[in-house]
Amino acid sequence: QVQLVESGGGLVQAGGSLRLSCAASGRPFSDYPVGWFRQAPGKEREFVAAISRTIAIIGYDDSVKGRFTISRDNALNAVYLQMTSLKPEDAAVYYCAARQTSAYGRTYRRAADYGYWGQGTQVTVSS
Repeated sequence: QVQLVESGGGLVQAGGSLRLSCAASGRPFSDYPVGWFRQAPGKEREFVAAISRTIAIIGYDDSVKGRFTISRDNALNAVYLQMTSLKPEDAAVYYCAARQTSAYGRTYRRAADYGYWGQGTQVTVSS
């Protein structure tokens, strides 16, 4: 099993930047492709970005493409989400999620594909 803890959320003005971190403990983090999701009040949890086990494959939702960057450092057991040019509609609780798989070059975009979740970190964007 792996345990995930997100950090780095906060209040930022529109146009600003934040860097979210997802720290993992338990099994080697390199065993897990990771995704970032977000959920705003009254809305369903939605996909933001995903990265494969060996950073070879990365995917983004169209709404964040060009503004957000996902990365990982398996030696530090961490995945990051650098968010720039933030918009009020980016405000949400952001979650990282992990899926144990033997596949190296895959990413997953559905929340149901992930078995491990962090507790979330709040991102608030003021206009």
